[in-house]
Amino acid sequence: MKEALARLRKFRDDRDWKQFHNPKDLSLALSIEASELLELFLWKSPEQADIDKVKEELADVVAYALLLADSYELNLEQIVLDKIAKNEQKYPVSKAKGTAKKYTEL
Repeated sequence: MKEALARLRKFRDDRDWKQFHNPKDLSLALSIEASELLELFLWKSPEQADIDKVKEELADVVAYALLLADSYELNLEQIVLDKIAKNEQKYPVSKAKGTAKKYTEL
């Protein structure tokens, strides 16, 4: 993801867009792009979604997540690994396997 982040920064900086890429606006953009991803599945089965459009919207979601993490100097890989560790505690296999219940209901 280092190369992707470097290219995103260059793309942004070449266009003087950093002024618009504050954490609030990046969060809003992330939410909007996630909604556009969801829209691809609206009223369809997962198999009916256009995979090329899914790729494009998913790329937008990841790009904004990378830029948001970068704006706070966060290591995205590390914060994901930290969250997985927390979830492993909240959802032990012995209680969570095969169920979609929230950890408070296990």
